[in-house]
Amino acid sequence: MEFQTIIGLEVHAQVLTNSKMFSACPVPSPDAPPNTTVDPVSLGLPGTLPTVNRAAVEKTIMTGLALGCEIPRYTRFDRKNYMYPDLMKGYQISQYELPLAINGVLEFEHEGERRQVGITRVHLEEDTARLAHVSDGNGSYSLVDVNRAGVPLMEIVSEPDITSPAEARSYLIALRQILRYIGASTGNMDEGAFRVDANISQRSTDGSIIGPKVEVKNMNSFRSVERALEYEVERQRKALLNGETLVQETRGWVEDQQITVSQRTKEFAEDYRYFPEPDLPPLEVTESWVTEIRTGMAELPAARLERFEREYGLSRADAAILTEESEVADFYEEVTRLSGGEAGEAAKWVTGEVFALARGAGGFAALNLQPETVAEVIRLVGDGTITLRTAKEVFAEAATSGQSPAEIVEARGLAQISDAGLIQQVAAEVVADNPDAVADYKAGRKQAIGFLIGQAMRRLRGAGNPDIVRAELTRILENED
Repeated sequence: MEFQTIIGLEVHAQVLTNSKMFSACPVPSPDAPPNTTVDPVSLGLPGTLPTVNRAAVEKTIMTGLALGCEIPRYTRFDRKNYMYPDLMKGYQISQYELPLAINGVLEFEHEGERRQVGITRVHLEEDTARLAHVSDGNGSYSLVDVNRAGVPLMEIVSEPDITSPAEARSYLIALRQILRYIGASTGNMDEGAFRVDANISQRSTDGSIIGPKVEVKNMNSFRSVERALEYEVERQRKALLNGETLVQETRGWVEDQQITVSQRTKEFAEDYRYFPEPDLPPLEVTESWVTEIRTGMAELPAARLERFEREYGLSRADAAILTEESEVADFYEEVTRLSGGEAGEAAKWVTGEVFALARGAGGFAALNLQPETVAEVIRLVGDGTITLRTAKEVFAEAATSGQSPAEIVEARGLAQISDAGLIQQVAAEVVADNPDAVADYKAGRKQAIGFLIGQAMRRLRGAGNPDIVRAELTRILENED
């Protein structure tokens, strides 16, 4: 029997703001000591009242616009009631009936094809505290860190349009890229800023078997999401084929065992007893406000990729690499501008030497490198001041020392030698000292000139103009008897 996989994803993304969702308490840094970035509101103390973070609302609307969503005129916050140790008030301020964005679509590329997945809604809520589970000489217990409580959190809910674990991964990568581009979230999964819950079920192709929806949690990387869903595909199909009963439940991914385990039966909306948040009035989202937000949005990744192909004449592969992160794309465009429009050379240097430097530094964000440095190296090569070989050496030194490439070239005497008289002299010496290579050349093995060029460049300490060196050697070899 053949089965179809049905996947819907719920992404919780921490919104990039300075303060928490319903108070002026600062958003904690990822390495903040436990329970040091808290206030009466995030602690859920009696008598506190929430106030809405405007920046969080605007970045959620911006996310909706980036995903092609409708932005309803009116929205409101609701109370979602449940009792977990990480929920300080015993309820969470969230959105239910009137979210900020609805009915969108995410377009992305998967295995060389364009895919579309519907976006049901994007709503805004406050994050919960974080539980740390400990096992030591005192037994097993949990500690509560309230730092994260109250941090603005977007929930982006997809339609069940995803048909494979690999496609789910592609969807998530594309979604995170958009959030990073528009500055809505860091999307850092290792910091909990981009968390994924997946709903997955199986249906036989003839419709005779429809399995229940299972929610999978605790996946902290794209690889974990894909593997957890692959495990669930196999587990559910095997159970259905064997006539076993599957239940609608929440399961957790256990990374070190590469399995999912049952956590609890799946809650339904009525279990949360939603009702309008009495301490916050409904919010009107005017057309002029939406227009203002749309006007201030950054160029989206797909549009930028297409523009790089069209405007700079880049291949699809190079454009995709250079637009994967907005910081890289910004850096590349500045290098191109400062180098006088050398788009192709800028692409080679950024994807080559700059990326290699970034790998050694632990990532592009860790680089202390200015676009001017790369652009200056490109100009020095372009005007014949230095050779490409010397340029790479100069770039490496400039990137670590902070000196300008031109200063390094002048201080170390690295300028390219184009003196015709000196090159003629060196070429004549090389021909005289290497009769075997000369004989090979004259016997028709023209590649032998490469060896002679190398010998000449060595005598010129790598600074000879290779075009002039080649031309002079060719002239001597062709004119000899």
